[in-house]
Amino acid sequence: MMVKTPNIYCLVKGAAEGRTRLNAFDNALLEAGVGDTNLMRMSSILPPAATQTDVRELSLPKGGLIPLAYATIDSTTPGRIISAAIAVGIPEDDSEPGVIMEFEDHAPLATVEAIVRQMVIDGFEYRNRKLKEIQSIGIEHNVEQCAAVFAAAVLWYR
Repeated sequence: MMVKTPNIYCLVKGAAEGRTRLNAFDNALLEAGVGDTNLMRMSSILPPAATQTDVRELSLPKGGLIPLAYATIDSTTPGRIISAAIAVGIPEDDSEPGVIMEFEDHAPLATVEAIVRQMVIDGFEYRNRKLKEIQSIGIEHNVEQCAAVFAAAVLWYR
């Protein structure tokens, strides 16, 4: 089977309540714009020269197998803060791959996003690769009854 290497990506996020943890997760996926696809969780490498786009421009096929790196966390503790964030490190040399890092915690988004951005810096350092920029997205939610948050880098191709 031949698999196309993705050449575009987008960062998405969602937070939602649900009757169960899985329903909350499903609702968060819908809010992020990927709820009618089959998520294929992958390790965290951005293909060389991939360009960023908006999820609405991807034309993801309903039911399609969609590769992505993601962070998610849920909780059934009312009043608890849950946060998820993803960060993408773009290399100076666009012939080199980038790095995608994900992190989630029962902590404010500022804390979670700072950690995930540092993870990208660390990933570039031990690869001896020069970092051009970091792009990140995250989401925080205060649990009402049963909630989930989700942040992802969706990879696709044109």
